Amino acid sequence: MPNRLAKEKSPYLLQHANNPVDWYPWSDEAFDKAKNEDKPVFLSIGYSTCHWCHVMERESFEDTEVAEMLNRSFISVKVDREERPDIDYIYMSVCQALTGQGGWPLTIIMTPEKKPFFAGTYFPKKSKWGRSGLLDILGQAAVKWKSGREAVTEVGESIVNAVLNQLSGEEGDLRRDLLEKAYSDLENSFDSLYGGFGDAPKFPTPHNLMFLLRYWKRTGETKALAMVEKTLRSMYAGGIYDHVGFGFSRYSTDRRWLAPHFEKMLYDNALISMVFTETFQCTGDPFYRRVAGEVFTYVLRDMTSPEGGFYSAEDADSEGEEGRFYIWTPGEVTRLLGPEEGGLYCKIFDISKEGNFEGYSIPNLITSEDLEDDRRQSLEAYRQKLFLHREKRVHPYKDDKVLTSWNGLMIASLARSAAVTGDKGYAGAAVRASDFIWSRMRGNDGRLLARYRDGEAAFPGYVDDYAFLQWGLLELYEVTLKPQYLKRALMLLDEMQALFWDRERGGFFFYGSDSEQLITRPKEVYDGAVPSGNSVAALNIIRLARMTGREDLTDLAQSLFNAFAGTVSAYPGAHTFFLTAYQTAIAPSREIVIAGKAGCEGVRRMVEAVRREFLPDTVLIFRPDNGEAREIEELAPFTRDHGAIDGLPAAYVCENFSCRKPTTEVEKLIAIIRGDRSAE
Repeated sequence: MPNRLAKEKSPYLLQHANNPVDWYPWSDEAFDKAKNEDKPVFLSIGYSTCHWCHVMERESFEDTEVAEMLNRSFISVKVDREERPDIDYIYMSVCQALTGQGGWPLTIIMTPEKKPFFAGTYFPKKSKWGRSGLLDILGQAAVKWKSGREAVTEVGESIVNAVLNQLSGEEGDLRRDLLEKAYSDLENSFDSLYGGFGDAPKFPTPHNLMFLLRYWKRTGETKALAMVEKTLRSMYAGGIYDHVGFGFSRYSTDRRWLAPHFEKMLYDNALISMVFTETFQCTGDPFYRRVAGEVFTYVLRDMTSPEGGFYSAEDADSEGEEGRFYIWTPGEVTRLLGPEEGGLYCKIFDISKEGNFEGYSIPNLITSEDLEDDRRQSLEAYRQKLFLHREKRVHPYKDDKVLTSWNGLMIASLARSAAVTGDKGYAGAAVRASDFIWSRMRGNDGRLLARYRDGEAAFPGYVDDYAFLQWGLLELYEVTLKPQYLKRALMLLDEMQALFWDRERGGFFFYGSDSEQLITRPKEVYDGAVPSGNSVAALNIIRLARMTGREDLTDLAQSLFNAFAGTVSAYPGAHTFFLTAYQTAIAPSREIVIAGKAGCEGVRRMVEAVRREFLPDTVLIFRPDNGEAREIEELAPFTRDHGAIDGLPAAYVCENFSCRKPTTEVEKLIAIIRGDRSAE
């Protein structure tokens, strides 16, 4: 018989709906039952494409012996971390504090009052490999609950007091030298041979690369740009990149980026494609534009819902094996391509009889030289044949829920690329996803919701949902120049302040004042797999302050910096997106207003000239030279005095609180934004 999870929408919870464990979703019902029956709560947190979550399910949660112990002595609760990141963040912080590490599946044992007294990650059913077995842990916890209740309760209280109260950020003052310290942290951990930072396992951490691009732009430090280029090219060459179907996996298990953990996450592909686009802007090298485009091909082909939203992830496993969908043998390739062409493909992409992954081969270009364009074009026909053949394999499981936060990141990346390259398809996909969220993922009161699946939007949005979608809307404004997206971004900011702002110490709480109140209300600033909501919010607020001319937003950004300055100062390298926002705040501001008739050739050329350049400290505003100007003037009153000149489109460039004489010449505008003083 299915358990209670069968009524849920979460793909992860539904994967456990037929376990013999008497699972509850996170609910008052579960904790009331624990109180009434005087049982501890066994909390298991994971997500649908998590490899070790699958392993623990097969070994333990599908096992009748484990299920019998859980059902007898515990109330068991399952949580999808992607639906409830608030719960996950709190209890993952506990696990990291107690054990020095974290990850999924996350295993917590706690009191009915939700206070944890045991934490860990994956456990086998029985003790092996030096890891305690789940049966042993459950047995010991059940005994302690019965015979050592006072000690267990004290442990829970001490954990709450010692760990959770630290999740609010430390105040202080940000200093410019933190930017140099963050750069030094990245430089010292940089792998000069294979790119990336640190040793295995290696994560892309694209916000580190975004920080380095801005550091290079601000200081002229060429090594910062070189580190970005080395990392992007190495990642692309490795097996972490899907050379047959495109898109990046979540991380590499080795230093060379060869063997990935094969799951593909929407957020990774959104942020990585953003960095490739920005690096194209910085270098003009078409390689970076091409790879970003390939990532979008994957997302628009495989990760886009009929309604326009973007799905969350694809699993690492298929047919019960990790990576089975992605690996090849020389025999398969030569049967498809023929002996000569197949042999060439295998040589270039490291597909051999010995293999590079458990007897099979992950296609990669680590030992191959950069492919010339003519050779790449000939290999493209081979890739398409392999792709069509691979499509017949059993596909990895796709988590088809739509998350507002991750969609915001993909909207931002698509919109930025559309602005830089002029690709209308990317802009259209970004608009469609944004409109889907705005129409289907808000409550009747306008409250943003976090998750959509199977016709249902649910869970009050978290700060990440508001900040990441706001980022997407700002990028959409700059590519479409339609004020409605700027207006929506400001609406979200008003809601963020009302629902999440800490009125005593500053900063945004992780979940809203109208959401379920957990054992603590944390504020996150650590830039981990994705930038924190506070970091992205800081950059958004600075951009909005400059786009609207509102001084109150400048003050809000300063309060946000002050709220976390102490925390960031302790380890700048772990807060690179927060410091990206700070770099933007301290850089000389630049506002460009282009005025003229919408759609005319002169306006188009001026706008494209601005978009081509990498100008992270610049905001672009368009003021139509007709009756439609009122909407943008209401949002940005300073544009009222900026109009066309003698019927010609005009560009007004204001830098560091001083405005230049407007120009009607595109070439002069380009010279100005490139810093040519002779363009005065």
